[in-house]
Amino acid sequence: MDARQSTCRANTPRAVSQRKAAQDPSSGHFRAMTLFDGSTSTVYAARTMVSGCLQDWGFGHMVDDARLVVSELVGNVVHHAVPDDCLTRPGAARKIDVLVKAWPGWLFIGVADEDSTPPDLPVGEFVSPELAGDFAEALLPDRGRGLLIVQRLADAVWWSPKGSGGKTVWCRFDLDGTT
Repeated sequence: MDARQSTCRANTPRAVSQRKAAQDPSSGHFRAMTLFDGSTSTVYAARTMVSGCLQDWGFGHMVDDARLVVSELVGNVVHHAVPDDCLTRPGAARKIDVLVKAWPGWLFIGVADEDSTPPDLPVGEFVSPELAGDFAEALLPDRGRGLLIVQRLADAVWWSPKGSGGKTVWCRFDLDGTT
């Protein structure tokens, strides 16, 4: 696999590192970007990268769902992740890696952070229709629905610890025969 390094700016003074891998489309695609949460355009940069690579790879029909998923995952890091002590210096911006991988049959999106705390992945139904009745909106929380949205859009969601500390939250989209 030939990999080349490039740097882009994403309309922000914070540097954003982007790695691309160029290879035979029949064997898959890969793109990764490292973001820093100190920028107001961190989530925007992640959405833009995901949109661009999906368009480049011929998966334009997946852009809306993928943009929403990456927005929720990166937003969770920005708002909730607390870096492990060994991974960050006081006052340093937190590092967020966005990974997009496509193979024949699957699209994977991963968002890695420096916090080893497992995410609270929702289990089961969020609100039982029988309990909600005519007042469903009263039972919905104001916050905390991001991973539920991700689970509804993706075909699978899970997380894995990183060997050096931190974690990656992954989601898989089944491509249903598209290449």
